[in-house]
Amino acid sequence: MGSFIEINDTLRITKEQGFPDILDYERHKVTPVTLKDVEGKIFEFRDKPSIRIYKAPPVRNFLVQDIGGKWLYWGLVHILEITHDYQKQITSGKFTIIHIYSPEEMLQAQQIIDRDLETDYLRP
Repeated sequence: MGSFIEINDTLRITKEQGFPDILDYERHKVTPVTLKDVEGKIFEFRDKPSIRIYKAPPVRNFLVQDIGGKWLYWGLVHILEITHDYQKQITSGKFTIIHIYSPEEMLQAQQIIDRDLETDYLRP
């Protein structure tokens, strides 16, 4: 008998799961958010389906906003803490942002990192 644990290098979360409010794509295109804007802040996510583990610092994880099943790559994070609820089969945790992509980098990120046109938020 065994268990299923998903190993991730990408933290893909929705606004409802705790995606940071400070990261708004339309505002970011006009006035880009910088690392200085989020430096030292700890963000939380919750209720990510399945039991998951993430790469531990100093290894980065990608930060992706899930918008209706489409992916918007925002940058890189360090996962600081993970909590598993085995009865509900969900993962929650805390993270810091270590790099934010410029709007130009965001346009290229999906093509370079993921290459899945079905989930690309910026290419309908």
